[in-house]
Amino acid sequence: MLCWFCAKAARGSCRFCGRGVCEDHARFGPYLLQVSRSEVRGRAEALVVEDAVQCGTCRPRPQPVAMPELD
Repeated sequence: MLCWFCAKAARGSCRFCGRGVCEDHARFGPYLLQVSRSEVRGRAEALVVEDAVQCGTCRPRPQPVAMPELD
């Protein structure tokens, strides 16, 4: 796989969109793996990877998107 930006050999792929990124273009940020409800603490808790590879170009939406057709 080649880097989406410069065509060098990709060292990873964006966790959100899958674009290949080399070491020069890779960005890192949080990725939400799982959300669950803790009965002990009485709140929702998330399992997050703090340094997931990101391309920096795609824009994951900050809020969920309604999909009523799947209900």
